[in-house]
Amino acid sequence: MSDHPAFVAGGAAVVTGGASGIGLAAAERFASMGLRVCVADINADALAEAGNRVAAKAANGAADVMTAPIDVSDRAALEGLRDAVADRFGDVTVVMNNAGMEPVGKALGDADMWQRILDVNLWGVIHGSQVFAPAMIEAGKPAVIINTGSKQGITCPPGNAPYNVSKAGVKVFTEQLAHELRSIEGCQVGAALLVPGFTFTGFTRVHVQEKPDGAWEPEQVIDEMVAGLGRGDFYIICEDNEVTRDVDNKRILWAAQDITENRPPLSRWHPDYAAAFADYMKG
Repeated sequence: MSDHPAFVAGGAAVVTGGASGIGLAAAERFASMGLRVCVADINADALAEAGNRVAAKAANGAADVMTAPIDVSDRAALEGLRDAVADRFGDVTVVMNNAGMEPVGKALGDADMWQRILDVNLWGVIHGSQVFAPAMIEAGKPAVIINTGSKQGITCPPGNAPYNVSKAGVKVFTEQLAHELRSIEGCQVGAALLVPGFTFTGFTRVHVQEKPDGAWEPEQVIDEMVAGLGRGDFYIICEDNEVTRDVDNKRILWAAQDITENRPPLSRWHPDYAAAFADYMKG
């Protein structure tokens, strides 16, 4: 299987939320593929170490890597980043809008927390896509915009409403983006939705210090992402050591059928439907 044509040696990749976890694993992989990489992250303290790790994978070391402290909710900051990357590396062929946050909140929870989560998780993706896409289209080269979603934005389990809403928005936005890009005559820019499974990242480390047996490492997620892009997949839904793709497919179908079957929302977690859901999963 060949790599996506955007992964061309000498091209440039931008990764937000790139100083740790899935973003850092992606930045390292892009560098190992010959891309020049901009690692962007709000955590300025982590950027230096991340830059060194990415440079260790790059063909020309530190010359192929730049770092940028940035808050993705600030559109003007992303516009400045776009210009800085163009000045340093030229045409961008890969943008990975990966920055995110996951504080727990309820539907009737704190409004300021809701605003911040949506500003980062959803508007950060919208800003990154809108800011970088025009120049990528104009360049006339194969390119891709990868937006990091979540299974929580598809099946929407109760308990973390702001995060679920933000990631559901990322899914819908990225679907619309892909449609618009493929509708532009001559456009060689595509879009993809990365949907990690249970992954041992900074989010996980808030709760446990050692990797749970069920979790994938970030590098495994990026393995699947690169393979999926090579296949031409839009939905890159990752397994983990506990959940297979077949289980994910069944859960996603059940969630969609809440609408078609006129069940209560989130019926998977409704006591009146617990037995029916268990039987469905066994079948």
